[in-house]
Amino acid sequence: MASIPNRLRVAVMGAGAVGSYFGGMLARAGHDVTFIARPEHVEAIARSGLRMETRSFDEQVPVRAVTDASGAREADAVLFCVKSMATESAGEELRPFLRPDTLVLCLQNGVDNAERLRSVLPAHEVAAAVVYVATEMAGPGHLKHHGRGELVIEPARVSQRVAQALVAAGVPTEISANVRGALWLKLIINCAYNAISAIAQQPYGENVKGEGIWDVMRDVVDECLAVAHADGVQVPADAHAVTRKLVESMPAQYSSTAQDLARGKPTEIDFLNGYVVRRGETLGIRTPANRVLWALVKLLERKH
Repeated sequence: MASIPNRLRVAVMGAGAVGSYFGGMLARAGHDVTFIARPEHVEAIARSGLRMETRSFDEQVPVRAVTDASGAREADAVLFCVKSMATESAGEELRPFLRPDTLVLCLQNGVDNAERLRSVLPAHEVAAAVVYVATEMAGPGHLKHHGRGELVIEPARVSQRVAQALVAAGVPTEISANVRGALWLKLIINCAYNAISAIAQQPYGENVKGEGIWDVMRDVVDECLAVAHADGVQVPADAHAVTRKLVESMPAQYSSTAQDLARGKPTEIDFLNGYVVRRGETLGIRTPANRVLWALVKLLERKH
């Protein structure tokens, strides 16, 4: 592995599609990266490294992989990429192995994971990040990248060092004081696309061709914006325009919710449309479109 200045020791907690992409990019750039992943991925990576099949390269990237949280021992930074429902339990697993100055960077769907993680890691630096990437695990140890790959991260003690390493590794990264707003913008996009992709089991580009689908997505976005504004959130862009534009950059992408449902796994729908429904109830905002999408995905979860 190449020797680089300011080399980071990085652990990836929950090295699925998102964690494998960003951890793999850092490993490819010469950083010391350890994946904490499922046994089948660990075994495949131990045999031949992580296969990164991206739009610009297809390589076997050498990376260390283990199945338990001790892999985070002595890490400068942890990319925290577990599903939202596992936030607290995974944080508790990590806690004994973190240095006091380790940065834990939440690369998760939803808007409240960093806050929830801080409740179990009160002595550690936890920062939220907004992720824009289209990836999937095509098999054990095999990452497939479909598009994008940028991060927006919250200011923290070593955010600048981590951001510089990511940028040098080919990951466009921005530090923003309004990560809350950026998280909400990502949540709005997820609420518009994820459930529909899961229900139809089709990629974004096919779904938007459906009769009435853009109207449903517009209603979802309107409800999300109403809840965000009532909650004092400054959404940093035109959410309708960003939502409509997203399909141009990843028309073949199935949502993570669709991928989970197809594999018979629990989805994060409670932390996407379900979160908007619950927050809307608290703030007195009606969210019927989000409620329907949430309820239908929950029904399909029970079926699977």
